[in-house]
Amino acid sequence: MECISPEDLMLDIKFVRENPDAIDTAMANRQTSWDREKFFELDDERRAVITEVEELQATRNAESKKIGALMKEGKKDEAEAAKEAVRAVNEKIDGLAERRTALEQEQYDFMSHLPNIPCEATPYGKDEDENIERRRWGTPREFDFDFKPHWDLGTDLDILDFERGNKLSGSRFTVLGGAGARLERALINFFLDTHTSRGFKEWWPPIVVKRQTMFGTGQLPKFEDDAYHVSGDNFLIPTAEVVLTNLHAGEVLDADTLPRRYTAFTPCFREEAGSAGRDTRGIIRQHEFDKVEMVKFAKPEESDEELESMTAEAEFLLQQLGLPYRVISLCTGDLGFSARQTYDIEVWLPSYNAYKEISSCSNCGDFQARRANIKYRDAENFKGSRYLHTLNGSGLPAGRTMAAILENYQNADGTITIPEVLRPYMGGLEKIEPVA
Repeated sequence: MECISPEDLMLDIKFVRENPDAIDTAMANRQTSWDREKFFELDDERRAVITEVEELQATRNAESKKIGALMKEGKKDEAEAAKEAVRAVNEKIDGLAERRTALEQEQYDFMSHLPNIPCEATPYGKDEDENIERRRWGTPREFDFDFKPHWDLGTDLDILDFERGNKLSGSRFTVLGGAGARLERALINFFLDTHTSRGFKEWWPPIVVKRQTMFGTGQLPKFEDDAYHVSGDNFLIPTAEVVLTNLHAGEVLDADTLPRRYTAFTPCFREEAGSAGRDTRGIIRQHEFDKVEMVKFAKPEESDEELESMTAEAEFLLQQLGLPYRVISLCTGDLGFSARQTYDIEVWLPSYNAYKEISSCSNCGDFQARRANIKYRDAENFKGSRYLHTLNGSGLPAGRTMAAILENYQNADGTITIPEVLRPYMGGLEKIEPVA
C-alpha cells in the first residue's frame, strides 16, 4: 500500500494531537482504549525529523550559495570543502527521509486502527443491552395456531434447501428454489424500484475490490478476519457500502451536487469469524447473502438530517411490507468502527420472540472521507476543499426480509401469504404453497 501522510487519514490528526483527553473519553465510551503515549512518541519524533530536515535544507542552501562565490574568488580548496559539507548534509537528509517514511507508515498503521469518535447524539452505554429504543411501528402478530420458524416453513415448502447449500459450499450457505428464488428476486427489485423512485441513483458495481477500497470504508485492517480474501490482494465485498462510497475516492465533488444518494444491489460475503454459534439456523446469518444498500455523500451541516431521512427510507420499505419493527439508537459501546451515530432497525421475528436487526443506518462523519480522500468544494463559503460526510444503510437485506415475511405471513396450513406490494413482482402470486 502506498504510504500516505497521516495528516490526511482517519481521524483528524491535528484534533487528536490537540485534544488527547477527548480521545481518551471517546475510546473509553466505546469500551476500548488507545495508546496515547505511543501516539505522541510517533508524532513528536516525526515532527522533530521534519524540523531537522528543514534546518539541514537551510544549511545546504546556504553552503551551496557559498560554493559559487568561492569559485569566483579562486578559493578552490574552500569551495571543495563547502561541496563536501553539502554532500554530508545531503546524506543526513536522505537518512532522515527514510526515517520519516518509516515513522509515517507506523503512524499511518496506528491511526488506521482508531475507530471513529461518537457524536453527541450517540447515547453512552457499555454494550448492546444499553441501546435506546426510539420508536416502534406495527404490532407483532398473535397466532391462534402453532407457528413455525422460517427454516421449517422454507424446508416444508421446498423453497429453502439447507442440506444442498451445505453440500455445495459448507455451513451457512443456502439454496433457494422455486417461489423462494422468485421471492428473493422480487424483494431486490421492490427495494431498488422504491429507492430509485424516491431520489436514489442506482449503480451496478463490481463485487471484487482492492485492499485500498476496503480500507477506505474501514473494513481493513481491523476486520480482515471477517473478509473473504480472493486472488492477489483483492477481496469480496461484505456490503455495497464499500464500492458505492469508494466510487468517489480521491475526488473533489461540487457542493451543488450534494447530497448525493446512491443505491445498489450486490451479493455480500462475510466470514462471520467473530459470530461462531450465533443464529446458526435459518438464513439470518449467512456467509453469502443479497442486499440492497443505500449510501449518501453530504455536506457536514446536512449529514444529521440525511441520517434521519435514510432511516425513514428503510422504515418505509418495512411499512410497505407490513412488517412490525422498532428503531433503536446504538450506544457508544455497540457503535460500529466507522460510525459516529447509528440507528438499527429491528424486525419482529416470531421464532425468536424478539426483534432482530434488519437494517443499520450510520452517519460516518468525515471518517471514511478521510480514509478514501473524498472532498467537496464550495467556492461561495470557503476556499479550497474540505472533507464531506458519508452515510450508509441497509435498504434492505433480502434474506432477513424473506425470513420475516415467511414467519409473519405464515398460515395454519403451512402456506405463506405474499405481501400485496410484492405480488406484481411475483407474477400475481398471492400465496406460496407446497408444489405437488
